[in-house]
Amino acid sequence: MTRYPALVALIAGAVAACGFAPLDLWPLLLGGLIVLLVLVQDAPSMRAALWRGWAFGVGHFTVNNNWFQHAFDFQNKMPPVLGYFAAVGLALYLAVFPMAAAGVAWRFRGRRADVAYVLIFGAAWIATEYLRARLFTGYAWDPLSVAWLPVIGVARMSAFVGTYALSGLTVVLAGAIWLALRKDWRLAAVMVPVTGAAALSAPLTRAPEPAANAPLVRVVQPNVSQDQRGESDGPLLLKRLTELSGRPGPRPRLVVWPEGVVRDMIEDGYPDWAYFGFNYAPPFWTRRQIASVLGPRDTALVGGTALYFSPDRARVASAANSVFAIGRGAQIIGRYDKAHLVPYGEYLPMPWLLKPLGLARLVPGDMDFSPGAGPRNLRIPGFGPVGVQLCYEIIFSGQVVDRARRPRLLFNPSNDAWFGRWGPPQHLAQARLRAIEEGLPIIRATPNGISAIIAADGRLVSTVPHLTAGAAEAPLPAALPPTVFSRVGNMLALAVAAGLAAIGVAIRRRRR
Repeated sequence: MTRYPALVALIAGAVAACGFAPLDLWPLLLGGLIVLLVLVQDAPSMRAALWRGWAFGVGHFTVNNNWFQHAFDFQNKMPPVLGYFAAVGLALYLAVFPMAAAGVAWRFRGRRADVAYVLIFGAAWIATEYLRARLFTGYAWDPLSVAWLPVIGVARMSAFVGTYALSGLTVVLAGAIWLALRKDWRLAAVMVPVTGAAALSAPLTRAPEPAANAPLVRVVQPNVSQDQRGESDGPLLLKRLTELSGRPGPRPRLVVWPEGVVRDMIEDGYPDWAYFGFNYAPPFWTRRQIASVLGPRDTALVGGTALYFSPDRARVASAANSVFAIGRGAQIIGRYDKAHLVPYGEYLPMPWLLKPLGLARLVPGDMDFSPGAGPRNLRIPGFGPVGVQLCYEIIFSGQVVDRARRPRLLFNPSNDAWFGRWGPPQHLAQARLRAIEEGLPIIRATPNGISAIIAADGRLVSTVPHLTAGAAEAPLPAALPPTVFSRVGNMLALAVAAGLAAIGVAIRRRRR
């Protein structure tokens, strides 16, 4: 195809990344995948195929995760310029997964491009994308399927097969188009009509409108940048949050605040030095300020920090990134602790190795967080069970809901203030895909955007734009009946991968 296949693969990966938010040029994703399929098919050896797959991944993840560099702008222990190397370094690792998919596909390719090769490539992509979300705590950011949100009817297929399977089917669709360009129409005769029908089905797959007497949700976005976080002891920030929280009315309200903007302790029962030694306001005063905007049937969900102490209570042993449910009487009626912590953000992996090298966490503070127990619900009066997924947790397909106790909605407070301009729309897109998969509305609150009320079918009901102070209020969107994916989980993705691989291998053996 070219004298410089690895360079072409690198460029194709970068072009494919433009198919995701914020650009949403999804046809470029298909084009980039077609180039990858061609390059791997034409590779003269396994080594060449792996090299081309890895180059594609480096280009793709460097562009897609360019926001990662901005995290270093707020870390005074490491120079900001290190962020550029970190973004590329992350891409060098993530590229291993498309490299592995390329290697598997090359191993089973024929003498010329055919349906079997494309199906096996799709199956391998499902398996490697699933592994990317699992290995070393997982990094599930921007699977291929999230690029379909502008064509939301196709994105809604994830309710039936899951995120990772839809990613593999995206590879198959790209391969079908490529084969059709080579006058082999068989796969395109299946994939193109199915994809078109899914796209056109969007009006038929909308979630129902909320009931006339549905309770209200109000999402508060104070427009606080990363370097302003923790100024609630001002008390200007707390005043801004309460002003944006509105006033009670006849219907119950769920007022939600973002992660990372309330620095003062919310819980009672800590040693006195824990409050006054760190210049924190008394927790009851903070809760009273929050409760001042609530009516008798309202509840606030507020991001905060919980502390754990040594047995003698003489020092802080660890902390939890938490969400507190606060009632009208300023009482705490529930707490959720984040379970899936962010490496380098909320804890430093291998501190015995990295600290001597001068590396540190990317957000302020020296104390690592402790993980919570996993997906669980808060019982909120007037709303029923409310699931919580804190920030990064929402990107993990199949891991966001307590399956034994399905919630009425999911609350996803997040701190996207250190994600630059590309990170927030990408994060929002992944939350929308979780809503579709689970058939549940999702409420997102962030310090400076993008905050949103998301319907159970992935539609944006109301948003507060990036870098804007404001609030979004709407009746709570209706939940859908449990989706196929919500019942089966990622076994669906593995089943689709196995099916594609089995058909591909059967075709290959028959031709031999």
